[in-house]
Amino acid sequence: MTRLRVLSYNVLSLRLGTDRVAAVIRACDPDVVCVQEAPRFFGWRRKCRALADAAGLRLVTGGRPAGAVLLLARPSLRVVTTRDVKLPWHPPLHRRGLAIAVLDAGGREVVFASMHLSLDDAERRAQVDLTLRDLAALAEPAAPAALDRPVVLAGDVNETPDDESWQVLAEALQDAYAVAPRGDGLTMSAATPRRRIDAVFVDRRLRVVSCGVPDVAGLAEASDHRPVLATLEIT
Repeated sequence: MTRLRVLSYNVLSLRLGTDRVAAVIRACDPDVVCVQEAPRFFGWRRKCRALADAAGLRLVTGGRPAGAVLLLARPSLRVVTTRDVKLPWHPPLHRRGLAIAVLDAGGREVVFASMHLSLDDAERRAQVDLTLRDLAALAEPAAPAALDRPVVLAGDVNETPDDESWQVLAEALQDAYAVAPRGDGLTMSAATPRRRIDAVFVDRRLRVVSCGVPDVAGLAEASDHRPVLATLEIT
């Protein structure tokens, strides 16, 4: 059995400082990090790489081609395959997307995805259907004798658990905080948290040990969101 710590974090394009965000990530000691609002404009590759290096992690995939979401992981996790997806959108809203990777976690291949959904209700709902479809395709067995791949999807949903898109995601996958809550779970805003709009959704074949906002220093100084940390068990 393998335990994994999965962190979801909207980092506000690193506008409050790469070092501050990296310090929060290091304090959480994650195995996989799903980043939203990564740098998307001039120098985005260098800035994303600098975040990964400062956090002591590998940049797996994502960035501008994935609508400014990233996947970071410990170097010890073998990368099987990656995919960057741009989701449908309409200006003047920001482009949204997915950063997806299949990682070998203790001998079991798991699909990890970082997402950032639209501010528009109808657009967000359509993005959820496309996200679940893409993840289901990667979760299929890679070969006739292979195990199917459980899915972990994390990110900024831009709505709360009572809303439609969130409920569709929580029906397809487990809302990790609802299963094993730790603390209040409120993620927005970092300075005055009142809403839970960030989440980790987990395949029901995986066990959620705990999930919540990590109790680490510097959250209000690093971003406008608080991160979500889930501990999972993979058999």
